[in-house]
Amino acid sequence: MKRIILNADVGEEAGFDTEIMPYISWCNIACGSHAGDAEVIQRTIELALKHNVKIGAHPSYPDRKNFGRTKVEMTYDDLVKTITEQIQLVKSYTEKTGGKLHHVKPHGALYNEAVKNEEVARAIIESVKNIDKSLSIVTLKNAKLSYLSGGDFEVRHEAFADRNYNDDLTLVSRKEKEALLTDPKEIFDHVKRMVSEGKVKTKKGVEVPIFFDTICVHGDNPKSVQILKYLYTEFSNLNLL
Repeated sequence: MKRIILNADVGEEAGFDTEIMPYISWCNIACGSHAGDAEVIQRTIELALKHNVKIGAHPSYPDRKNFGRTKVEMTYDDLVKTITEQIQLVKSYTEKTGGKLHHVKPHGALYNEAVKNEEVARAIIESVKNIDKSLSIVTLKNAKLSYLSGGDFEVRHEAFADRNYNDDLTLVSRKEKEALLTDPKEIFDHVKRMVSEGKVKTKKGVEVPIFFDTICVHGDNPKSVQILKYLYTEFSNLNLL
C-alpha cells in the first residue's frame, strides 16, 4: 500500500488548528479572503513550523460572507490579481518566519471551478507563475487545473477523507446531508479502501478508481481532531505514514 500524506485546511479560525497540526504533514493556510487575517496567518505559520508541517497557501474567491464556497463572477484579470495577492501574502509571512512556501491549493468554490472551468484554472496557474514556479499545485486528478498545470508545475493530486463522492468523482454537494463524513471509524474505512484498493465507494455504493498523492481532512469539520488522530494512529500502526 502507498504511504499517506495527510493535509488539512487551516487558518480558518475554526478553533482546531493547534490540535490538528501534530497529525498532518501539509497544511493549507487561508489567505484572508474567505477567512483569517494577517495575525491568524502569522500564528498559523508559526504553528506549522513548530510541527515541521509543510506550508501551503489556500486562496479563494474574495467572499468572507459565504466562506468562499460560492462562485464569484470576476474578470480574468481581477481573479489573477486577487489570487496572486493572496499567495504572496502567505509566502511573505512564511519567509519572514523562516519557512518556505511549499504548495498552493485553491479553496471552496475556486477549487471546484478549477476542476471544470479552464479559464479559472488558467487564472490560478498564471497567479502561481507570478509568485514562484517551484511551488506545487494541489488539485484533483481529473481537474482542468491538473491537466493545464502539468508542463509547468509539480501537481499533487488530492482525495478527501471526510467527504462523500458522486460516481463521477465530484464531491457530494454540501447542501446534501450525506456530504460530510464525521465518524472516525467510517472515515478510516473510507480512506483505507482508497489506499489499499485504489478505489472510493461513492454515495450510491459504487466503487470507482481514484488516484491521489495526499488525503485532506477539512480543518473546519467539527470532528477534525478526532478524525485526524484516529487516522494517524491507525495508519501509523500499519506503517503507512
